[in-house]
Amino acid sequence: MGKQEILIVSEEMEGERLDKLVTEYLEYMSRSAIQALLTEGQIALNGEICKASYRVKEGEEIIINIPAPETLEILPQDIPLDIVYEDQYLVIINKPQGMVVHPAHGNWDNTLVNALLFHIKTLSGINGGLRPGIVHRLDKDTSGLLVAAKDDVTHRHLAAQIKEQTMERQYTALVHGVISEKLGKIEAPIGRSKTDRKKMAVIKEGKTAVSEYQVLERYDNYSLVKVKLVTGRTHQIRVHFAFIGHPVVGDPLYGPGKKHFDLDGQALHASTLGFVHPVTGQPMVFQTPVPQYFDDILNNMEKTN
Repeated sequence: MGKQEILIVSEEMEGERLDKLVTEYLEYMSRSAIQALLTEGQIALNGEICKASYRVKEGEEIIINIPAPETLEILPQDIPLDIVYEDQYLVIINKPQGMVVHPAHGNWDNTLVNALLFHIKTLSGINGGLRPGIVHRLDKDTSGLLVAAKDDVTHRHLAAQIKEQTMERQYTALVHGVISEKLGKIEAPIGRSKTDRKKMAVIKEGKTAVSEYQVLERYDNYSLVKVKLVTGRTHQIRVHFAFIGHPVVGDPLYGPGKKHFDLDGQALHASTLGFVHPVTGQPMVFQTPVPQYFDDILNNMEKTN
C-alpha cells in the first residue's frame, strides 16, 4: 500500500511554487520523483489537480498520494563489493571506477545495485525498484565512498543531511594545470548545457553550486586537490574545475580531447564521507585512499617532479 501526506499551507509558505514547496516538505524524495507525482496527478490542491508552477496561498490543503515502492525487479548479481562498514541500518561501499551505481537505459546489469541486492538482503525502497538503497550517487568513472540505506527511515535521515549540507563529502582529484592559490572556493550555478544535453554547464539560471578546495601537491602541468562539496549537483566537481580552466585529468566529457596517462575516465575519488548515524546519533567519518591506478600516476609524477 502507498501512503498519503497532507500539508496545510502556512503564512510563511504563501507564494511558493507548488512543486518547490512539496519538494522541500518531502525531503526524502528526489525532485524528479516529485515531478513524476505531479505529472501522474498524485498531488492535489484543495481536491483538484494543479500545475507545478502554481503559487500556493495560506490555508490551502495539499494532498500527496505516494504509491507503494515498486517491486524490485532488478536481478541480484554476485559481484564483489569493497564493504568499508556495515550495520543493520546502512552500508558504506568503496565503489571502483567503471561501475555504474544503478540500472538505467544502456546499463541494466553489473551495477552497484545488482551487487547490493546479492550481498544485502533488505534495502530502502524510497527511490523505487531501480535504485533500492541508493541515497546519493557517484558517476560511473568516479571511485570512492558511497552510503546505501537498508530501510526507509535511515534513507530519509541520510537524505535530510545531504539536503541540509551537513553530510561531509570530500574528493581527491588530479586536475590539469598548476593552481597557484593554496585554498579556493568555486561558486558557480550549474544546469543542463544548452548546447549538449549530455553535459552540465555553468549557466546563469542554474542551481546554486559551491565547491571548496585545497591544493595538496603541485606537479609539472598538474595539481592534486582535495575538494569539499558544499552542494551536490550532477558532475559538480568536473564542471566547476573545467569552468576555472583546470579540468579533471581523464575526464571524457569536460576535459581536453587528448588522452592523459591512458585513462578511460576521470581521476576523481570520493575519499571522505562523514555523517551522523540516523539511529545511534553518533558522528561517523570514513576515509579511503585513492585506487591503485591513481596512486601509480602520483608516484610516477613524484619521481619526475
